[in-house]
Amino acid sequence: MNVSLNWLKEYLQIDLDAEKVGEILTEIGLEVEGMEEVESIEGGLKGVVVGHVLECGQHPNADRLSLTKVDVGNGEPLQIVCGAPNVAKGQKVLVATVGTTLYPTNGDSFKIKKGKIRGEASVGMICAEDELGLGDDHDGIIVLPEETVAGTPASEVYNLESDIVYEIGLTPNRSDATNHLGVAKDLGAALKINYEHTGEVAMPNVSDFKIEKKDAAVEVEVRNYEACPRYAGVSITNLKIAESPDWLKNRLKAVGVRPINNVVDITNFILHEFGQPLHAFDLSKITNNKIIVETLPEGSIFKSLDEVDRKLLATDLMICDGEEKGMCIGGVFGGIDSGVTDETTAIFLESAHFNPKSIRRSSMHHNLRTDAAKVFEKGSDPNICVYALKRAAMMMQELAGGVIASEIVDLYPEKIVPVEITTEYQHVNTLIGEDIPKEKVHEILDALEMEITAKTDNDFTVKVPTNKSDVLRPADIIEEILRIYGLNNVPMSNKISMSLTYGTHPSKQSIRNTVSDLLVGNGFIECMSLSLSQSKYYEELLPVAKEKLAFIHNTSNVHLDIMRTNMLFSTLETIVHNQNRQQSDLRLFELGRTYEKLEGENFKETEHLSVALTGKRDAESWLSDNNKAVDFYTLKAYVQKILSRFGLESYQESDADGEQFAYGVKYHRGQQVIVNFGKVSAKLAKALGVKTDVFYADFQMESLFKVARKSKLIVEEPGKYPSTRRDLALVVAQSVKFQDIATLAQKTGKKLLKAVNLFDVYENEEQLGAGKKSYAISLTFEDAEKTLKDKEVDKVVNKLIGQYEQQLGAVIRR
Repeated sequence: MNVSLNWLKEYLQIDLDAEKVGEILTEIGLEVEGMEEVESIEGGLKGVVVGHVLECGQHPNADRLSLTKVDVGNGEPLQIVCGAPNVAKGQKVLVATVGTTLYPTNGDSFKIKKGKIRGEASVGMICAEDELGLGDDHDGIIVLPEETVAGTPASEVYNLESDIVYEIGLTPNRSDATNHLGVAKDLGAALKINYEHTGEVAMPNVSDFKIEKKDAAVEVEVRNYEACPRYAGVSITNLKIAESPDWLKNRLKAVGVRPINNVVDITNFILHEFGQPLHAFDLSKITNNKIIVETLPEGSIFKSLDEVDRKLLATDLMICDGEEKGMCIGGVFGGIDSGVTDETTAIFLESAHFNPKSIRRSSMHHNLRTDAAKVFEKGSDPNICVYALKRAAMMMQELAGGVIASEIVDLYPEKIVPVEITTEYQHVNTLIGEDIPKEKVHEILDALEMEITAKTDNDFTVKVPTNKSDVLRPADIIEEILRIYGLNNVPMSNKISMSLTYGTHPSKQSIRNTVSDLLVGNGFIECMSLSLSQSKYYEELLPVAKEKLAFIHNTSNVHLDIMRTNMLFSTLETIVHNQNRQQSDLRLFELGRTYEKLEGENFKETEHLSVALTGKRDAESWLSDNNKAVDFYTLKAYVQKILSRFGLESYQESDADGEQFAYGVKYHRGQQVIVNFGKVSAKLAKALGVKTDVFYADFQMESLFKVARKSKLIVEEPGKYPSTRRDLALVVAQSVKFQDIATLAQKTGKKLLKAVNLFDVYENEEQLGAGKKSYAISLTFEDAEKTLKDKEVDKVVNKLIGQYEQQLGAVIRR
């Protein structure tokens, strides 16, 4: 948000320099992220002076150029070649001297240099209006009144204004500071408490507001008071649409608002002055002189001011005419057919208070992030609607010749009253870390216009102004006190206190760190995504009973309306984000939580580790032409690497849980699930816009914590004696898994068998028979104390063959 220092000075007497004002704003929670000097004319006309044309004659080498001698007040006339048709001897003109940078109305800036034009020296430039950025006229040079003194800087002739503009990083909870009056009041409170200033803010005077006629009344009907708790308006006739005066244009340009015309500029001025958005409807376009505030059927078409046909939501609050035709998305954006044009002579001026959630939903859905919408989202003050309306109407009387031609309509059935909050003095001192005298607390609250309605020795009750919509708890009151008291005034203790604690080993954090280090070391990147998600995922893609979803009230992003119930959608959104930026080969992991609503008000949080692979298995390299994509077994290798890192070697294997996988595997110990992993369903991937196959693993971290603490990681010295390998080809039923073969081998081989590896799978019904397949496995044997003899190895292999034949029905291919 931009704040103009000159604008603040209209309400508050400020004697401090701009730097100090910026420091104070930051101290009171309005962090100044930058400040710059802004001039009403870019460049401030520096280097441009008044010149007196002493001589003017025909250029000897050009019919359309004049050769002049111009006195610019420094004693020696300048020779300047001029192409303007209206240049003449005796004129007072504006001259850009050598070295001056000009910022024309149209085109890029340029610097004035010495030069020759058609063989004649030219030192400077006699300027037209558009060349100085003063307007669009290029028919001829500017001719000033005769009494203007040569050498006078152009900035003095035009009384240019220089301003300091602060860029404030306004946080969402500061609904009171979305405008200059709000900032002035906050600044005034700080000046009063800490700088012996009166802190008095001069509010705009509307006591002279007067209704001149009553012949242009508009009937208003509000059919949705939940979305529009208050609606006010007044009719103004006899308007003359014209350019705004310089002072008004300067105020708007300083804060980054482009001036349009006097009526529209006034509504924008009030928005930045009061924080109250207004909207002007052309009175002649309000059918039946009636306004209806309601929602329209889902899918209704509304053509907005930017000439886009928008399909409305059933929740979009619309300002409609007497025929229920939409004229404006309430609090967000106007329509193409009802706004102010150059032909407008009468308007109905709206000043309303809208529900922040309703505004946020419509603004985000239609991607209309207007200044008005941003103010309403933070929470506008419902009790300044009429005050701001009167101020705007009086300005239109003064600047546009308007006549107030109706009573003020003010529909406000359930008045929003200030919240009263009781806070203990001891709580104030505990949270702030400083014993602040009660009298000081009272002074700060008074400076903030927060009325104390009751006091005891232990606590006080304060009435919170309705412009502070986020001040709802004692902690919020204490924050307000601390902002003005000054965080820098709270002393830092020179003592550090700590308590010793102990916990189980290894700790959960050390296990998390170990997993993270392992994955990062294998080329993975850690993600940190929001725990918020969209309920539509669990309604349309992976159905979850609605009563199990943890819904939240999120006015900032209304589509993120639940706490996630799985980690998969967060991972897929991250993949899409990267793929849309030409990053397609991804190895990602995230440690996070999922949430489930239980009976009553109880919730369950579960910690997960999610791992995802997509794209090519290996990086592109001249050393390899391997362009294979990652697959299920790529992921499986990493899953087993994580488990083996914690010494977890024995577990059961089943089909993966859930519909998120096209196919997958679950590792578990009885009912205790350790990990589900597999290929993500093509339906889910496509629904979220993922362009490649995704292989995904979901670890239950609580299970990993348990097995990591019980399992032991055994480190062995490398063998001193050679190993021996034997290969077997087993014909087994299709139902037999390699895991069954490996488990049986480990039980039989015991200490001598070091590794079992599957290196080929062969299927051929004609050769092997129906329902059969062949596994080719390698068995590696090693003894830590001696070199194994063939007889010893053969004895174990023969015993193992017997086990395979008896327990698995295997046939050994010889």
